[in-house]
Amino acid sequence: MSFIKIKKRIKKFDKNLTTVGDKSLSIRWALLASQSLYKSKSFNLLLSEDVLNTLKCLKKLGVKIKLTKSFCEIYGVGLNGFKYKKDLSLYAGNSGTLGRLIMGLLVHSKNSIRLKGDKSLSKRDFLRVSKPLEKFGAKFQTNLGKLPIVIKGTGDPKPINYYETKGSAQCKSAVMLAALNTNGETTIKAKKSRDHSELLFKYLGLPIRVNKKKNYDLIKIKGRKEIPAINYKIPSDISSSSFFIVLTALSKNSKLKIKNININPSRTGVLSILKMMKVKIKRVNVRTYKGERVADLVVQSSRKFKSINCPVRFNSAAIDEFLLIFLVAAKAEGISYFKNLSELNEKESPRLKWGSKILSKMGVKNIVTSNSIKIYGNPSIKINKKIIIKNFLKDHRVFMTSVVAALSFGGDWQIHDKDSINTSFPSFLKKMNYLGANLKH
Repeated sequence: MSFIKIKKRIKKFDKNLTTVGDKSLSIRWALLASQSLYKSKSFNLLLSEDVLNTLKCLKKLGVKIKLTKSFCEIYGVGLNGFKYKKDLSLYAGNSGTLGRLIMGLLVHSKNSIRLKGDKSLSKRDFLRVSKPLEKFGAKFQTNLGKLPIVIKGTGDPKPINYYETKGSAQCKSAVMLAALNTNGETTIKAKKSRDHSELLFKYLGLPIRVNKKKNYDLIKIKGRKEIPAINYKIPSDISSSSFFIVLTALSKNSKLKIKNININPSRTGVLSILKMMKVKIKRVNVRTYKGERVADLVVQSSRKFKSINCPVRFNSAAIDEFLLIFLVAAKAEGISYFKNLSELNEKESPRLKWGSKILSKMGVKNIVTSNSIKIYGNPSIKINKKIIIKNFLKDHRVFMTSVVAALSFGGDWQIHDKDSINTSFPSFLKKMNYLGANLKH
């Protein structure tokens, strides 16, 4: 059965929970570890399809990897050390992070490499990465800017100046990885976005300088510096944790402590927005681990939620959590307004449209445009009808958000493509059951 049925709201709970390793950090660790000349070891690596596809790609590029249930070891080959057969084909699956970042490591590849993705990834824009990478000297044959792409590297990548205007950490990180292969200094003027790559570069002692301005970051990177081994216990993922944060807030008389979460400021827009909406969240045991901020989060049920005119400054830092935020807005007093969200429709599915569709199926009035949504909250919302969620391009976040909505608001839900969670969070349903959801899967 490829769908699940949910007919009951979750009962009250008071639990401690550990969620899965951060996906962004898992993929970045693997890619950078492959460029070291040493053995790197990670614990709590996210064993999802996106990360497993990353490891498969690296193996095809000649990198030795040892993977067990408790750790992963990568025996790096050094910068420009990939060894592979001619006519190589790499499969990025559903992962935009993998597909775009690995292109940055291939600007020095001697032979042509074909990069493919699944149906969803093949609809996404890759010109945003190939165009700046062409400046290094690499050549790309694209399918009208989409996958599949054929990459032909250059023997002598040149440092570049690059202005990143979309607020895309993937574009920025691809250029940063490419810059490591050059003799010289690359300058990136980047619209504010997640800074995991910068923090990891700094922690590893790579020659990077970041000058933070009001509306952008100025990043300078010198290439050809040897990368040390990266031994890393990967913190838990804030995006994966957000499903449980919102479920707890929307449930009655419930409390949850989620441990060891990455609270990098470029990722915690969801916490800032939810606090504005009067969700009860506390950070405890705050600390720094290898450049990243980490904490435990304590969440409690909220009786009333406040509608908001969401400040656009939080958009980039909450881009993966807006579908969940919309559920809170559905129960808030008043009208909430979210704008400048066109980037949401560049994700695995057109997520802004799907956010509107889920709300409409729930009976929540909303007005959606190509880049904004207005949500008319209903604090006494109750659902007593059948809701079917399907044909969403197997977007894992649409599936998981629908599960949270069903457990929070009630109704008779049938949610298809449950295997979509393998992309980012294979144990999602198991952890929901730990809280008392009683989902059959």
